[in-house]
Amino acid sequence: MAKELKELTSRSQDYSQWYLDLVIKADLAENSAVRGCMVIKPYGYAIWEKMQRQLDDMFKETGHVNAYFPLFIPKSFLSKEADHVEGFAKECAVVTHYRLKNDPDGKGVIVDPEAKLEEELIVRPTSETIIWNTYRNWIQSYRDLPLLINQWANVVRWEMRTRLFLRTAEFLWQEGHTAHATREEAEEETVKMLNIYAQFAEEHMAIPVIKGVKSASERFAGAIDTYAIEAMMQDGKALQAGTSHFLGQNFAKAFDVKFADKEGKMDYVWATSWGVSTRLIGALIMAHSDDNGLVLPPKLAPFQVVIVPIYKGEEQLAAINEKADGIVKSLKASGISVKYDNADNKKPGWKFSEYELKGVPVRLAMGARDMENNTVEVARRDTLTKETVSCDSLDIYIKNLLDDIQANIYNKALAYRTEKTITVETYEEFKEKIEDGVFILAHWDGTAETEEKIKAETKATIRCIPLEGDKTQGKCMVTGNPSTQRVVFARAY
Repeated sequence: MAKELKELTSRSQDYSQWYLDLVIKADLAENSAVRGCMVIKPYGYAIWEKMQRQLDDMFKETGHVNAYFPLFIPKSFLSKEADHVEGFAKECAVVTHYRLKNDPDGKGVIVDPEAKLEEELIVRPTSETIIWNTYRNWIQSYRDLPLLINQWANVVRWEMRTRLFLRTAEFLWQEGHTAHATREEAEEETVKMLNIYAQFAEEHMAIPVIKGVKSASERFAGAIDTYAIEAMMQDGKALQAGTSHFLGQNFAKAFDVKFADKEGKMDYVWATSWGVSTRLIGALIMAHSDDNGLVLPPKLAPFQVVIVPIYKGEEQLAAINEKADGIVKSLKASGISVKYDNADNKKPGWKFSEYELKGVPVRLAMGARDMENNTVEVARRDTLTKETVSCDSLDIYIKNLLDDIQANIYNKALAYRTEKTITVETYEEFKEKIEDGVFILAHWDGTAETEEKIKAETKATIRCIPLEGDKTQGKCMVTGNPSTQRVVFARAY
């Protein structure tokens, strides 16, 4: 049964199927009865809660507060910012009626044709419009600024091709929306939140990211500039792991949000928005996991340590229970989340396989001999290695081990990205190398025409124009025209 539990398609055989197998078998999520929507199961949601808690703390440390805005947006709101409506029009779910009635033919219920809304409502694909309409009532003076608000919510974007966590019709996210008195403040906020996302990705998700600016064709609909963090998955594809948008005064002008400055002069406020979503769980899976299952960084694992007793008879179990109780209390007192699994409906071998599949960072096994020697067997998920450790000062040992696992997972991902990042000079070499699943640093002439040509011919996109790195000038690999710096190309999710 343990073998059946862990039977995954290998990454080398079919990476996409491996990912889907793992999401299902590790009990993270499943498809729902609603096409394109998912059910996030308790173990998967526990990972999201850890992400949410950490990010929320980071937001609040920088002065942001949480609020909540309506799920429904009047259709007319989306018409007020031209680029915004064009960017989201094809993904919108629309509410047209407000009532059902029994079918006269006795076939269940039908939409009541008499209950048509005067104005259709859009199920939010993002909240800029409803929020800026609200901010108009909240902002009159420079004393009301900056306004630093975040909301945790769900959104709907009617995707036709879906994949659990990575792309679903409904997903969970946070979206920050801030208002500022000056352009400089808003731009500073945009970069600050990008840096917070990068810090979270690297220090908590253990995923190295590249910070950069999106090209004009890839930026958020209605933004002046979009900043992003880009992460490499184990198949060499890129995944956009967070975005921060400088909106300028576009939404303030669309919704007439003005303020009086210190001299009493009226001006439009400056805006930002920024967000990450449950696709981060997909990133976590694809960046670290292996053919045995999930590999979770300790800082985001639902529980960091699991203890499994190995016993014969109730007397041995009772003795191990007593010993384990002391270990659990000691670990919890050190801030370590721990689960003691003494359920008798599964054998130890099954439990070992299950917790390996679920990516629990550290597994402790305790048997009769361990009791005699005052030791435990310690298995670490990232390297699949085991050692016997004394129970004395076990909490200190485990705490250090978790730090080592966190660092090791990050360093492994960084080494992989370094190995799979190359520099090319010619378009011929680019077309050859992009097939290998890599990040390519190459010169681009800055035109949408060249960018579209590359995308059409290779399926690779400009992931970002890096904020750090090689700033040397050169010639575009396609046209030979001048280029101010290398940009990051990759195929992406």
